[in-house]
Amino acid sequence: MCGIVGAVAQRNVSQILLEGLSRLEYRGYDSAGICTLDNGECHLIKTLGKVNKLKEAVKEEGCPGFIGIAHTRWATHGVPSTANAHPHVCDNLIMVHNGIIENFASLKEDLITKGYNFKSQTDTEVLLCLIHSLLKTSGNLMSAFRTALKEVKGSFGLALMDKNDPERLLVARCGSPLIIGLGIGENFVASDTLALLPVTRRFIYLEENELAVLTTDTIEVTDLDGHKVEKNIVESDLDAESISKGKYRHFMQKEIFEQPLSLQNTLLGRLDNDEIALETVVGINSDTFKKLDNIQIVACGTSYHAGLVGRYWFEELTHVTTNVEIASEYRYRKAVVKPNSLFITISQSGETADTLASLRIAKEQGYEHSICICNVNGSSLVRESDFTIFTKAGAEIGVASTKAFTTQLLSLLLLALIIGKQKGCVAQAQQQNIIEAIRKLPALCEEFLACDKNIQSLAEKFSGKRHCLFLGRGIMYPIALEGALKLKEISYIHAEGYAAGELKHGPIALIDKEMPVVVVAPDNALMDKLISNVEEVRARGALIYIFKSGESDIKNDSQSKIINLPDCPEVLQPILFTIPLQLLAYHCAVINGTDVDQPRNLAKSVTVE
Repeated sequence: MCGIVGAVAQRNVSQILLEGLSRLEYRGYDSAGICTLDNGECHLIKTLGKVNKLKEAVKEEGCPGFIGIAHTRWATHGVPSTANAHPHVCDNLIMVHNGIIENFASLKEDLITKGYNFKSQTDTEVLLCLIHSLLKTSGNLMSAFRTALKEVKGSFGLALMDKNDPERLLVARCGSPLIIGLGIGENFVASDTLALLPVTRRFIYLEENELAVLTTDTIEVTDLDGHKVEKNIVESDLDAESISKGKYRHFMQKEIFEQPLSLQNTLLGRLDNDEIALETVVGINSDTFKKLDNIQIVACGTSYHAGLVGRYWFEELTHVTTNVEIASEYRYRKAVVKPNSLFITISQSGETADTLASLRIAKEQGYEHSICICNVNGSSLVRESDFTIFTKAGAEIGVASTKAFTTQLLSLLLLALIIGKQKGCVAQAQQQNIIEAIRKLPALCEEFLACDKNIQSLAEKFSGKRHCLFLGRGIMYPIALEGALKLKEISYIHAEGYAAGELKHGPIALIDKEMPVVVVAPDNALMDKLISNVEEVRARGALIYIFKSGESDIKNDSQSKIINLPDCPEVLQPILFTIPLQLLAYHCAVINGTDVDQPRNLAKSVTVE
């Protein structure tokens, strides 16, 4: 969730570090800091709030040096404050840290008895002082670093400098992502490749419990026991313009309107006449899923909603029992795994801590195979799964996921077709019809985006509202959940999604004339049932906003507003009906004056439990 940037070079690194932090702002943070070393002098600057405040402070105070580390902090241990902001200093050592040290309290008590005084409330300062304590005993920084990391429990991505050795940068990773960027006469470290795209496109991905020493000319990677580890260099296909807003006011708006292209990219090379190319799922063959009897999907947040939609497609097209669970719940449940079971994880970043932990548990539980659906090549989830479907959504900067979600949905549909075909559950004619519909998806997405002006006008009706219900039935119920999540994430309007048939079992008690109710109503077999639920809402005096397609008996009146959407194939309705709900959330947030791209308390990549 926090952001790390570090550099060792033959030039002043402060602007490299600040630019890297700017490119990590999407991750969510409450404070920022930077430290450089110059001729034995330590230049440390920390500020509360946005990176721009840190930039102003650096411009005013100066921050020269050929080696440095910088950080954006999302508070875990201790309130947001400059004292708790990173980097932390203990005598000659300076460190930044992502993750959580679970046994910091006991370590802190022991260090206090040894005479250490703590300036912050953070677990990070405890780890740094532990390293310092061990350094006094061993006299060797790398030895102290390794020993300390073996003593701590929890997760970490670390970058460490020593004023007495200003030519080396020490880094380590366990449970929190860390990548090394390779330059010419300079090397870098960051928690995300996006931070380093202006200076390099060549990267080394650290695995669990790996350490590295960076100098201007060398990179040496070892494990916790000091054994050398050979690493591959990966060249990124992203470019620095990936995080430009272009003509748009916000990244979220840009990413909503990028969805036709993102969906087209997801399909690129994957439709082979009337077949789905096997290469869609990296690593499988034509027999991989023939004996499959059970599917378990695990994800968090928006990705969890994608999994809920996927369940409908899997059970219809593969005839395989499918369960979907929130990762933070799955990892602490004693799951019963049946033979011939497939474990599917979904994550935009591929670094979501709970999802990654669930995958590692699943490997010990006897699943036949694991597949991840992910947007980031080289991420931990990709490296640790048997097979991968890359969503190819491109860089997503806005915290509220948009194009990542719709490309996840499309990837799940493609996977359901592949499995269904291998198991003999999808007839050729049915597959042809679905593929024909899928080919039209990017163009249909453009048609749905054309409702933007109408949605913007509709959003004005939500001004001043504090609560909202979203209703859907069948496969559209998860879309109602997702619509509610988007609205609450960025507009701060309390919103809940419900299965429309569940309304009478409690939520209907909340409905009055001040409660807007959004109904997701595509033309499908459940329309008549949904109309009955709408009448229940109408009878309680609610304001009803109905997103519908096709012909139905729902009419505009003083209580309800119909938003007519283009007709589309039923199999694509979950993907396409998501788009107007994204636009509604976006425009409500703009009207409410919230921080659309970086909503309060949220982070893009949730790398802590």
